[in-house]
Amino acid sequence: MMRVQVIHGPNLNLLGKRDPEVYGSHTLEQINAEIESLAAELGMEVRIAQHNSEGALIDTIHSCSDWAQAIVINPAAYTHYSVAIADAIKAVRLPTIEVHLSNIHAREEFRHHSCTAPVCVGQVAGFGVSSYLLGLYAARDVIARRWR
Repeated sequence: MMRVQVIHGPNLNLLGKRDPEVYGSHTLEQINAEIESLAAELGMEVRIAQHNSEGALIDTIHSCSDWAQAIVINPAAYTHYSVAIADAIKAVRLPTIEVHLSNIHAREEFRHHSCTAPVCVGQVAGFGVSSYLLGLYAARDVIARRWR
C-alpha cells in the first residue's frame, strides 16, 4: 500500500472562516475527509497533519522519512520565505508535491515566489480542494514510477 503524508501549513485550520472568497468555504475537516476518501479509493494509506509553526512542520517532514513514500504539502505563507522548510523537504529525499488552494501566481506579487517549489516534483495551485486531490494523484503516479 502506498503511504502519503499530507501536511497543511499555518492558518489552514481557519479554513471556512478565513477569506472564503480566496480559499473557498470548505473547512479543514471537510478537506481532510475528501483527502481520506480519495486515498482509500486509490489504495493509499494517508496521514494528515496541520501546524501553525515552522518548527512543527519541519518535525513532521523529518518524520516522513521513516514512513511515507511521498509528501503532499501546502506550506501556506511559509511557501514564500521558508528556506528551512525547503531544506527539510530536500533532506528527507521523498518526492513532494506542493499544493495551494488559490492560484498564488495570480495574487499579490510576494506570493509569486516559492522557496519550496524547487525541491518539489511539482506544484498544483488554484483548484481549491481539488488541488489536494490532484496532489494525491500526482503522488500515486510518482510513487508508482519510483518503485517499478
